[in-house]
Amino acid sequence: MGESHEPLFETKQAKGRFAYKLFACSMLVGICLIWFYRATHVPGWGERGRWAWIGIFVAELWFSFYWIIIQLIRWSPIYHYTHTEKLSQRDETGLPNVDIFVCTADPIAEPPTLVISTILSAMAYNYPPEKLSVYLSDDAGSIMTFYALWEASRFAKHWLPFCKQYNVEPRSPAAYFSKLCKPGDACNPTEWSSMKNLYEEMANRIDSVVMLGKIPEELKANKGFSEWSWGMTSRNHPPIVQILIDGRDHGSIDSNGNALPTLVYMAREKRPQHHHHFKAGAMNALIRVSSEISNSPIILNMDCDMYSNNSESIRQALCFFMDEEKGHDIAFVQYPQRFDNITKNDLYGSSLNAINEVEIPGLDSWGGPPYLGTGCFHRRGILYGRKYSKDYKEDWKAGIERKTAKNACILEEKAKSLITCTFEHNTQWGQEIGLKYDCAAEDVITGLLIHCRGWKSVYINPPRRAFLGVAPTTLAESLVQYKRWSEGNFQIILSKYCPLIFGRGKIKLGRQMVYCIYGLWAPSSLPTLYYLVIPSLCLLNGISLFPKIMSPWAIPFAYIAMGKHVYELVESLQCGDTLAGWWNLQRMWILRTTTSFLYGTIATILKLLGFSKMGFTITAKVSADGNASKRRTP
Repeated sequence: MGESHEPLFETKQAKGRFAYKLFACSMLVGICLIWFYRATHVPGWGERGRWAWIGIFVAELWFSFYWIIIQLIRWSPIYHYTHTEKLSQRDETGLPNVDIFVCTADPIAEPPTLVISTILSAMAYNYPPEKLSVYLSDDAGSIMTFYALWEASRFAKHWLPFCKQYNVEPRSPAAYFSKLCKPGDACNPTEWSSMKNLYEEMANRIDSVVMLGKIPEELKANKGFSEWSWGMTSRNHPPIVQILIDGRDHGSIDSNGNALPTLVYMAREKRPQHHHHFKAGAMNALIRVSSEISNSPIILNMDCDMYSNNSESIRQALCFFMDEEKGHDIAFVQYPQRFDNITKNDLYGSSLNAINEVEIPGLDSWGGPPYLGTGCFHRRGILYGRKYSKDYKEDWKAGIERKTAKNACILEEKAKSLITCTFEHNTQWGQEIGLKYDCAAEDVITGLLIHCRGWKSVYINPPRRAFLGVAPTTLAESLVQYKRWSEGNFQIILSKYCPLIFGRGKIKLGRQMVYCIYGLWAPSSLPTLYYLVIPSLCLLNGISLFPKIMSPWAIPFAYIAMGKHVYELVESLQCGDTLAGWWNLQRMWILRTTTSFLYGTIATILKLLGFSKMGFTITAKVSADGNASKRRTP
């Protein structure tokens, strides 16, 4: 008999769903009464307001349709809980290697000091360092970013043992020292001050180099810096791969003599005449480069501003993959997107609390959440296009032997050949292999393709937040971000990968419909705009589109309006928002719907008609005065 293990995770249904289902049924009755009123009170031919009435009826039908789809994810959310203590009881040598991908594209919008704090937090996970490999993809090919990573590789020799000795959380030095003004009870004050000084000195050196726009002359002779030559730009540079810390080298140790994780810098080749496919292209390049250097069976991808806030996140994710009974069909584990610069009342409605606490757990009940582009653990084989099979068994030791082969220089040269502009020509990369191209929402469509191959995913939202990032700090940035999200998801709806078409026969109908929820954000702008403008104009002209206040038909309208807002308020407060935060969210939703979603709709249609091309706008991680966004306690 084979060795048996206890379950590594459990799943529980959300509480209080019976009361919600009663409420939802009452709302449905009210909606049906409104439909009946609209259908039986249409003004006759030639009467004033007939077409306005029909238009508002169509708008209400759209709102009703969207509300019904939303009920699919609010009907029965599920929550997962891991048992990392049971995983820790197993032999550490049996744990899989993990590759961590971090992507950056602009040293101005994404300051190098912010990027390396994310890198350092990834290197400091509570996980065997010899099993970790951290990769930074720099799409700008900036020598300043490489310099920052070089500095981080030296600082890591002191930071990692400090984190493990004092069980530091979070393990991003920028976040840790900004939140903790004095050493904790368990930390030696002298050592804490020394470490803080080391970090600030490093950050100051990096900021000085970025400000000057050049590195010190004495560094140009060092390994790696010679890769840069005159004339290189962010859109025109050769492939660069540099292994700054080689985890296979016995000399790669920290100040306490312990092994360090492998640390790799990658800048794929860029030429003006070749499309680089934005973040999806960078991720696919990382998959190929890492397959040559470490080839770990598990891949974590993080945004450069989304630092690790929980050193146990890897072990929590592995509880799903390594569960003998229920983990065989799990393709990826998705953590929520959280932000640490949100104000108390969330002025721009960026916290995503209701989405993270209610909606995505509801998606999980239909076979798993979508891939959200960051904070996600993948099986490497699934990203190669593997279809689900009951006979499939993961080789958790994959990559271990690879890390003992070839020296670093040979690996670097081989890896460079995998990230040239022409490598993907006449291949399935970006189509059947890796992340999907030709869509602004490359993460969502990639997750859809994975689900259609028979795999499931899981969503985990632990008490200690796994990742914390930087939310937009201005109204303009917030609206641009939502425009990009709505546009990308709407593109999927209008493409051959529309879940209702592409998913037919591959995933359940309910699953197909819930995949459309965020894809319908953009077109929802049209009925919303109509509902906001036309009734007011009609009222000014003496035309009423609603029943009089004393009419019995006013009751369903009042019930739906009040019920919707009262429920959303209660849900928002339960998810951690304040009353003012909920009000700000309502205000921002109207702004987004009438601007971001409307522009997203127009942009998508123009692209569909061939009048414009797809682009990608990076959300700035710096404030108006050019300083890196300060991390604050959420």
